Amino acid sequence: MFILMPVLIAVHLIVCVLIVLVVLMQRPRSEGLGAAFGGGMTENLFGAQTTHVLAKFTTWLAAAFFAITLLLSILTARSAGAKTAIQATLLAAPIPQASAAPSASPAAVPASEASLPAAPNASPAASPAK
Repeated sequence: MFILMPVLIAVHLIVCVLIVLVVLMQRPRSEGLGAAFGGGMTENLFGAQTTHVLAKFTTWLAAAFFAITLLLSILTARSAGAKTAIQATLLAAPIPQASAAPSASPAAVPASEASLPAAPNASPAASPAK
């Protein structure tokens, strides 16, 4: 798997460059960028059926591009799911135990309870004696 990813990426780059070159060599209907290659160069190079050959080659390269892209995404997703050496070490380490909870002190009273005012209708039994 370690060797497969770089090889597939290299093949993917080659396919990308070939797609660009083949698309530029095709003769468009209005003689756009295809004329930059000398007009009849592709006919001399590939024969009279140049458009048919280049169209088929473009189709095969596009299919290879999508297949390699799908394969690379699957392999990347699988390798991302595997645990690294650091993750395995951390997962195998013992879990630290929590320390005992400290006793409640006046400072530990939540702020919401400390800021509440005393009840206005306090009973006389609850009030301190004078």
